[in-house]
Amino acid sequence: MGCESMMIKTSFMSTSLTQSPFSNKNMDRVGTKTFKSTVRSSKTSSLIVKRHYNDKKTVTINGNGNSNSNGKFGKFGGKFVPETLITCLNDLEAEFQSALHDPQFQGELERALRDYVGRETPLYFAERLTEHYKRSNGEGPEIYLKREDLCHGGAHKMNNAIAQAMIARRMGRTSVVAATGAGQHGVATAAACAKLSLECTIFMGSKDMEKQSSNVILMKLLGAQVKSVEGNLKDASSDAVRYWVNNLESSYYLCGSVVGPHPCPTMVREFQSVIGKETRKQAMERWGSKPDVLVACVGSGSNALGLFHDFIGDHDVRLIGVEGAGRFGLDHGPHSATLTRGHVGVYHGAMTYLLQDAYGQILNPHSIAVGLECPGVSPELSFLKDSRRAEFYTVTDEEALHDWKEYFQHWKRATH
Repeated sequence: MGCESMMIKTSFMSTSLTQSPFSNKNMDRVGTKTFKSTVRSSKTSSLIVKRHYNDKKTVTINGNGNSNSNGKFGKFGGKFVPETLITCLNDLEAEFQSALHDPQFQGELERALRDYVGRETPLYFAERLTEHYKRSNGEGPEIYLKREDLCHGGAHKMNNAIAQAMIARRMGRTSVVAATGAGQHGVATAAACAKLSLECTIFMGSKDMEKQSSNVILMKLLGAQVKSVEGNLKDASSDAVRYWVNNLESSYYLCGSVVGPHPCPTMVREFQSVIGKETRKQAMERWGSKPDVLVACVGSGSNALGLFHDFIGDHDVRLIGVEGAGRFGLDHGPHSATLTRGHVGVYHGAMTYLLQDAYGQILNPHSIAVGLECPGVSPELSFLKDSRRAEFYTVTDEEALHDWKEYFQHWKRATH
């Protein structure tokens, strides 16, 4: 399966490495403090849970999660870039705001999301998983999956890629450049560019290209030029930005996640927020109220914010993010737990939490899910962490694999 989101009628989860916070022990923890779950590589899904027991906790937060005019979420975000890029970013923000208020652009985007991306994606009731994780007294969550894996390209990435490619065309750019880790953003960008007749250049870490060779083939089939970079997603992103800076007049940098200088995080979040908006609508149609908990895996954060954002102002809905704890846990080797163990600093043009050593050098992250291997994270998620509006937990590679196999066993039984 590709990307799907899980919702518990007590809660909802969106993942790019699906977890199973589903053991009876872990489901008990959803209602308390120490939530555990697992993440799956490369594609995304969301979990929604409807709760049958009373353990809601209200958290207050200033505002609704929107940034101010400088792209700041509290102290996070901003534009920490060379002066040569300020004008370009300002132009991008102006075009983005113009597009948001342009009925013609919005109409074209709506048609593309419907006819090309395949929205809206289903909200699937995981009946057997729900039954499996009921307590002895019959109480427990109802588990729903938001099937983002059914988007064109197999992931939520296309929601953002097609919209930004339309903005690139709107700005008169003839080529698009992007960086990818697991390859999902690369495939989505290549597909969007193919549809809109734009040239496409994708930068990708050499090891990631080996792990995700099928996605590399697909990008090339879609007409993209794929450039190998020594290193991982961090290095690929740096090379992609350098390429863009050297070709500002003709190229457009298509950011794949809610990171980087303003307005990039706001743009990506806006285009991914369709996930949460659909979830709210579908929940009302299915059972007449909101989910109780939303759960999402967190790498850099587009999957999580796409699900969370529409619910930030709903203080009775818990927002739970799950990060990769690496092979052996947070204290035993590299991991991808940026929000859980990171420190505040500047990464790729924005103030955020990031993985760094005592000297401020960026650490190499690790997760069995290549798409989660990012040393930085969304400024908005950083704000949600510090304001305590969202909760963040971790799982190891082994836990992720164990629970993912368990998930598929129940899925297999459910489909026979």
